[in-house]
Amino acid sequence: MNLFNTILYQPLYNGLIGLIDIIPGGNIGFAVIILTIIVKIVLFPLSAKAIRTQIKIKDIEGDLNDLKKEHKDDREALGKAMLDLYRENKINPFAGVLLVLIQIPVIIALYFVFSKAGFPEINTELLYSFIPVPEYVTTLFLGFIDLTLAKNALIALIAGVSQYYQMKFVMQKNKPVEKPEKERTPMDDIMKNMQFQMRYVMPVITFFISYSLIAVIGLYWTVANIFAIVQEIYVQKKIKNPQESQS
Repeated sequence: MNLFNTILYQPLYNGLIGLIDIIPGGNIGFAVIILTIIVKIVLFPLSAKAIRTQIKIKDIEGDLNDLKKEHKDDREALGKAMLDLYRENKINPFAGVLLVLIQIPVIIALYFVFSKAGFPEINTELLYSFIPVPEYVTTLFLGFIDLTLAKNALIALIAGVSQYYQMKFVMQKNKPVEKPEKERTPMDDIMKNMQFQMRYVMPVITFFISYSLIAVIGLYWTVANIFAIVQEIYVQKKIKNPQESQS
């Protein structure tokens, strides 16, 4: 826990307080938005690589299905054939999962910074010597949303809507190749139903979590979702139009 605090929690907390200090009026809302974007930009290379891996796997989904049919009775041969296909297309199928796992501690630390900060009070024991205590700390965002209070339906609704569109982008990218009725398996139907449910269940969960916790969490969630959508669009465009993205 001490390592987590030293490497992640304390630096992020100091980053947030530093932003509050330099933002006119010491507005927590704008500090949260800026810090979330900064962290997401730092993590962008990892996220972009994970997205590229997912897109590449999606591109060879048809070939993977052919291999599954060809070696349906020989799992060992199927595994070897799939690895050969991944190697041929320069894909590490485990890279995306590993890169996402690397980001999880950072996201957890960011969540704790926003939810446990205890604003408007500042925990001076956590501050580095070069981070001044802000003269002003404003908890009102846009002049009427108190980010330190729970049960803010507006912020929770915006967080839920942003989660819906973020999930929609993910589902579109990972949408399985449609198979003829006779070739579909029970697992194909289960996966399709799961994706459909996740598109609508996750936004509802996001809404209720954001509504139950302090509003700053809903704001953080919204910014993170919007950044993720923009990131997906950018990376997909860059992959499809590499020459255009380099110019």
